[in-house]
Amino acid sequence: APTPEPAMAASVDSEVQVLKDEVLDLNRELFLLEEELLFPANTQVAVFVSMDVGEFFALDSVQLKVDDREVANYLYTEREVAALHRGGVQKLYLGNLKAGSHEIVAFFTGKGPHERDYRRGTTLIVDKAVGAKYVELRISDRAASLQPEFVVRQWE
Repeated sequence: APTPEPAMAASVDSEVQVLKDEVLDLNRELFLLEEELLFPANTQVAVFVSMDVGEFFALDSVQLKVDDREVANYLYTEREVAALHRGGVQKLYLGNLKAGSHEIVAFFTGKGPHERDYRRGTTLIVDKAVGAKYVELRISDRAASLQPEFVVRQWE
């Protein structure tokens, strides 16, 4: 069989690339539509993890409970921790909560000062109203006490 002309092969390659790009765009749109259907804005709660320098705490995992029910348990790789140190923010959990008061509890596990195993919990009561709610679990260094600090706060 004769081999296709180079120009024809390049044309097919560019058409394939255009199709791949269109498929990626469609997948992205489908993902966003699915997220809107599964997590409507009026009941949506998203929990994010962020971290600063982290000299006093080396993160291994985060366990998240909402109203005493475990909703996330995440084990971090070195690359993920490095990304958090560079300012990255991870979406740990996305779910639905009805309006009212809810308890969010996060347990952080890792190595604390002097390479000791470290497990610390922190709690936040959120009053869920109509509309999306965003919660940040922030790990930072408290230089004054040479200890890590775990802060849970709501984004306004």
